[in-house]
Amino acid sequence: MERLSTVEIRLDSVEEGLCLWIDARTPETLYDVQGDPEANLEARFQLVEGCFYDYKISSDKYILKDPFDNIVKPHKRLTHSGTIAPNIYVGTLEIALHEKNTDKPKGVVRLEVQSFKAGYRDDYRSMLALITEKCTDLLLQANSPVAHHFEIDYTKDSQTLYQRFAFIQSVLGPDEFAEAVHRIVSMPVTRWAETTEERDVRSAGRFSNANIKQILKGGKRTKLPDDHFLHHYGVVSLPERISVARKTDSADTPENRFIKHALESFLKLCTDIHQAAEIGNHNKLLHESEALIHKLENQLHHTVFKNISRPAMLKLNSPVLQRKEGYREVLRVWLMFDLAARLIWKGGDDVYGGGKKDVAVLYEYWLFFMLLDLLQEIFQIEPKGLSELIQESSDGLNLQIKQGKFIALCGIYDKGPRKLNVRFSYNRSFSGKQEYPHAGSWTVTLRPDYTLSFWPVGIDEEEAEKQELIVHVHFDAKYKVDNLLSFQSFMNEEELNDEKTDNRKGIYKNADLLKMHAYKDAIRRTSGAYVLYPGDKSIKQKGFHEIIPGLGAFPLRPSKNDTGIGELKTFILEIVEHLLNRASQREKIAYRTYDVYHIPPGIENIVREPLPEPYNANRDLIPDETYVLAGLCKSEEHYHWITDNLLYSIGLGSRDNATPITKELINARFLLLFSLEKDTSLSLWKIKQNKAESYSRQDLLDLNYPAPTYDNYLVFHLTEITEPELNDISVNINKLNFYKEDNPIIITLAELMKYKKKQLAI
Repeated sequence: MERLSTVEIRLDSVEEGLCLWIDARTPETLYDVQGDPEANLEARFQLVEGCFYDYKISSDKYILKDPFDNIVKPHKRLTHSGTIAPNIYVGTLEIALHEKNTDKPKGVVRLEVQSFKAGYRDDYRSMLALITEKCTDLLLQANSPVAHHFEIDYTKDSQTLYQRFAFIQSVLGPDEFAEAVHRIVSMPVTRWAETTEERDVRSAGRFSNANIKQILKGGKRTKLPDDHFLHHYGVVSLPERISVARKTDSADTPENRFIKHALESFLKLCTDIHQAAEIGNHNKLLHESEALIHKLENQLHHTVFKNISRPAMLKLNSPVLQRKEGYREVLRVWLMFDLAARLIWKGGDDVYGGGKKDVAVLYEYWLFFMLLDLLQEIFQIEPKGLSELIQESSDGLNLQIKQGKFIALCGIYDKGPRKLNVRFSYNRSFSGKQEYPHAGSWTVTLRPDYTLSFWPVGIDEEEAEKQELIVHVHFDAKYKVDNLLSFQSFMNEEELNDEKTDNRKGIYKNADLLKMHAYKDAIRRTSGAYVLYPGDKSIKQKGFHEIIPGLGAFPLRPSKNDTGIGELKTFILEIVEHLLNRASQREKIAYRTYDVYHIPPGIENIVREPLPEPYNANRDLIPDETYVLAGLCKSEEHYHWITDNLLYSIGLGSRDNATPITKELINARFLLLFSLEKDTSLSLWKIKQNKAESYSRQDLLDLNYPAPTYDNYLVFHLTEITEPELNDISVNINKLNFYKEDNPIIITLAELMKYKKKQLAI
């Protein structure tokens, strides 16, 4: 592969001497593939996605037109020149060459657009093969609803035909299939077979009964000499040649007949597709089917298959076909092949429509099946939605998966102390139109690729959303991200300025991780959002102390041996263990969120009076959650006893007239002393926390309490107010109209501020 700054493509087939020149704006993004580019089913001249190229045709009477109307951009005046911008397109790009003001193309220029990600060719094949495998495995299940046979018309829709061929190619194209055939022809299963041949009677070897009969009755005989000992037995002549049986090692076994039959079936279908591509002028399908035909023909031309006859029956239960290396792989491919030939994929237009190879979109679909297998293994829940994944349609079996809402797995996890509802959704939309507390986004509608949701058994999903009991964890597929570790570094001012410049050009460096922040912060009840990308490094950033809430990334690679799925499995198991913990910090935050937000704020929640700032000792000073005990002073003597002893008592009466001991009373933070005689408050005191004690009547008498009337008292210890904002507070006591003389009054600090007035002298 030679890197060039300019390529010249000769178009002599259109017009003698006609040329197309292409110049790369970015160095090392234009290639001339030397040798045989068709080996990879690619064009000779290759571009790179996301780059820009200038082109010019040697004659101004010709123009270029691409099938998407957004890749080739002719110059406004010099229309025989312009710009080629592949953007995110990857694959074979067929650009039509037209004469000006004509609709019929004069020729086609084939260019290959590479992905900037190395190894995308193998990734594409591997991912498409896995999708085909999963779909055909589903169809082969005994309880599959699809049990019809379809005759495919290969002369119809060329786009559907290419989709079918893409599935077939993913079955027959991988090296594993070629290796399986190679194993078979290298060490075929054989058996002993008996054949007969004509031999000279003198070299016949050991005689059988049949040979003796031929000696007596065979034709073309030679007379024996008169002194030959056989004359004594009445034999006067011998045949010159007799038929002798011989055992040979034969490859003409039922298993090898099946292999030959399978290869011929594959070749027949590919030939039919090739002929349909010729009729429909589908150039890309024509080239790809031709390459697969050559591959199958080379395999069938092996000498092993020359002496193998046609099968009278297919012995599919043969231990050789089911167990021996090579044979079992071909058997599996044969079982998948017919189903793959019928399978179409309406959602696949954005993967290989128009000859492109959108590996980024295909990676998203590939991850769907990988995650589905993983979650089914972890939760041991049968995916209920898979019965709708492949449905019968008028033109075959349609794979229903496409970008849009699809619930693939839903059930109950019951392997711990807590039962959890589990749901795995593909492309679930979280609407921005629903107001709190309903599910959705509080800004615009967002749609993560994959969403894993958990909520307790016993409550439906809608109510779980309203009560902050549901947890969403989102995953997004990012095939084209190659280094997420850069997200963990801090940028200086110059780098931030460069990033803004790149953003204006459409280049995003941190956009993928920022999107995870968007999911985390905008979608209600989201506890985690993570990128899935084909790299090798993981990132797990915890929001606080526990595994969720968090952000990060996990590497998942399209590989048959090392996908990296194990690390993601460990992470999801850790999330499940976390959700089983009823005392987690996340659980407490969820309750506090519900407690704070489930009722919209009213006018009683507005406090604009001076208060101590909530830091240090006052960090928990929340006005409408801070309680004030309004205590009655029966007399001036009673008031002085309280202020001298720094104690305040509440009488605990009989069962019929008992003071209710509530959490608000026990947790009261301030004491407001007031007098009914003066109709005003006297002073505000701070109550020492965790110092409420039980005193008897005698205990108070020992402290010179004036005329105690109850047998037992609840006594609070007091201290002076040190915050200047709460000094000299006076309150309109007549506003406290719910006062009862025998019971204390509990109000919030917010209410106290509403009744505040200028202090009156005692």
